[in-house]
Amino acid sequence: MPDDEQSPPSPVPARNAALSLRRGLTVLDHVADRTRNGAASVSLGELATTLGTAKSTVLRLTAPMVETDLLRRTPDAGFTLGLGALLLGQSYLEGIDLRAAAAPFMRRTAESTGLTCHLVVPDGTDIVYVDKVETRGTVRMGSRIGHRLPMRNTASGKAIVAFGDPGLLGAVLAVPATAMTDQSITDDGRWRQEVDRTRARGYGIDDRENEPGIRCVAAPVLDHANQVVGAMSISGLASRFPAAAVRELGDGVVRTALEISVALGSSSAQLALRRTAPGGVTR
Repeated sequence: MPDDEQSPPSPVPARNAALSLRRGLTVLDHVADRTRNGAASVSLGELATTLGTAKSTVLRLTAPMVETDLLRRTPDAGFTLGLGALLLGQSYLEGIDLRAAAAPFMRRTAESTGLTCHLVVPDGTDIVYVDKVETRGTVRMGSRIGHRLPMRNTASGKAIVAFGDPGLLGAVLAVPATAMTDQSITDDGRWRQEVDRTRARGYGIDDRENEPGIRCVAAPVLDHANQVVGAMSISGLASRFPAAAVRELGDGVVRTALEISVALGSSSAQLALRRTAPGGVTR
């Protein structure tokens, strides 16, 4: 064979590579699970037992993950998650689309209640509709995607102010109140009290304050940083959404908003759902 010709490197059989990858992911998943449950580190022996393999094999599998900082060695010769794992998770969470995450929950809510379901995001002291779900029997409403409303007259606005940035309340009150209906709350003191009640019960109420004859309840949606990024609401004619049903429907909206928040990576929402699960502690 001429000097300038070299034999190609022996390829690693695809089956072996796939097995190594699966084992490596099992290691990463096990360390992540143990860390979530309070372990400071996971020993080499424990990982070997989990995989059912030798410690030397575990060291070989973890070497690339240690090099890329997905895993870190600890002073006690164990393993813990590295900064690379955090950055990878952060990139995933930041890439989750709010509308896509909320869509299945909104469809379920609209179908189960027969009411119109909205998703809004804050923009200054306004809310902006970013999604809307109606069912066949739903009374058509004038709201539309891209429509903007003052937070002051909406259930979603109250929910965002109650659970969002502390400075938002003052900013909303600094904007002159506009009465959209004869039920609109234009007195600053009363509106502060309404925000306090919203915070206490977990959801905001628009009792015909934005549109005549329309009642609405809304709860905040949190992102992976546990920050309020929007609100989900259900709305309908007061005749089909009586005051007596507000508490039951409001509690349901709170739970659905928590489910959306969990889909966005909110740890505080996940904890709240566990507390309200059957056998848990109700809020």
